[in-house]
Amino acid sequence: MSYLELKDVSVSFGPASNRTEVLSNLNLKVEENEFVAVIGFSGAGKSTLMSLLAGLQEPTNGEVLFKGKPIKGPGPDLGIMFQNYSLLPWLSVNDNVKLAVNKVFPELSKKEVDEKIHNYVEMVRLDHAGDKKPHELSGGMRQRASLARTLSLDPEVLLLDEPLSALDALTRSELQDQILNIWERDKRTVVMITNDVDEAVLMADRIVPLTMGPKATLADEFIVNMERPRDRHTLNDHPEFMRLKAEITRFMMNLNKEAKSLAKPVNTSMPDIAPKDFTVPSGRPQFSRNFKISASPSTPS
Repeated sequence: MSYLELKDVSVSFGPASNRTEVLSNLNLKVEENEFVAVIGFSGAGKSTLMSLLAGLQEPTNGEVLFKGKPIKGPGPDLGIMFQNYSLLPWLSVNDNVKLAVNKVFPELSKKEVDEKIHNYVEMVRLDHAGDKKPHELSGGMRQRASLARTLSLDPEVLLLDEPLSALDALTRSELQDQILNIWERDKRTVVMITNDVDEAVLMADRIVPLTMGPKATLADEFIVNMERPRDRHTLNDHPEFMRLKAEITRFMMNLNKEAKSLAKPVNTSMPDIAPKDFTVPSGRPQFSRNFKISASPSTPS
């Protein structure tokens, strides 16, 4: 039995007479403590896929299973971190985390709640900014706060929906390392959505491409047979990294090329509209189309 599973899952939107199948026949098995990256282009349905795994979206067909049982809705066992920060702007970093902890662990004492907050805020290296509100933080710091809040729920599965895509390269690499350190220490199960091949190869055990939509589906996986920990500074000299990166990039480019070749041209017919005659009402000045603006100085009154 797989830990987390998509079983013949499809998702459609729209009225029954004209439904669009966004995701089609998805099958994915994720084992406990595994790090899986799903890679795909914008608009393919990656966030819908992540919403399925988090229990935020019900499949039109098929099943989404966690520990062999259907996922009926969101819960603390499935912690999701979005691309945007989704922090409450009027609360500090500590209070954003506290709100989540109090909701999920109402039985904890104040001391236990404070210890939990401190533990996760310190884990993402924000202990110096715990009293700051989101608008006082950089983009990378806001994502750290979001990660601390998600981790504070003690989720068994960490779902990462392109959480690093809006960050600069340096901040992105720092957060990649932090997520990997947390994963290697706690051995949580991680499913990460990304559109960055380098990021996927650096972080994941397996990489599963999502084909182009509509009717996007999961293609054959790529296994990352590279020892851990992986040093980003030497990856470009690692033959397996270079081989895998080239193979995945070529596969994704072929997906894009195939999708473009199958795209149907849109024929747009314009209505036959003729302008009506326009008559200037009497008594109003008429202006010539050919006019000049004089730059002569004005005469004082």
